[in-house]
Amino acid sequence: MRYSEAQLGRLFVIRLHDGDHLPDVLELFAAKKKVSSGLCFFLGGVKDKGRVVVGPSNGDTIPPDPMLKVLTGVHEVCGVGTIFSDEKGNPRLHMHASFGRGDHATTGCIRMGIDVWQIGEVILIEMKDVAARRKRDDRTKFELLEIE
Repeated sequence: MRYSEAQLGRLFVIRLHDGDHLPDVLELFAAKKKVSSGLCFFLGGVKDKGRVVVGPSNGDTIPPDPMLKVLTGVHEVCGVGTIFSDEKGNPRLHMHASFGRGDHATTGCIRMGIDVWQIGEVILIEMKDVAARRKRDDRTKFELLEIE
């Protein structure tokens, strides 16, 4: 285990609009506000055809072959994620969320893209003085958090 101690920075209350695309809209916001690291909480609705990574098809295969779930119909959503800058200094969001519709629920990573349906609220807590960034791992092809 490695760690870096951080200080709290700014706190942003963000209202997303119908059709806003995640993770893009939060990464663009973070770049505009010069947020290189942060903690995000997201809740609201997601449109039909959102794409969620729900695991690797085989945990022993490297690099992993992601299992993709396409959401059918509008879903309720609640998610949590982190933002850390990549090797080029661009903010990158890593968020996992749970999606519900009727009696069915799906949980996974939103990296493939979801679109807000009507309501999207995000609380972004900036972290300052963090010695961490995302670095592409050649073996897994993931952008892993590296503590410097």
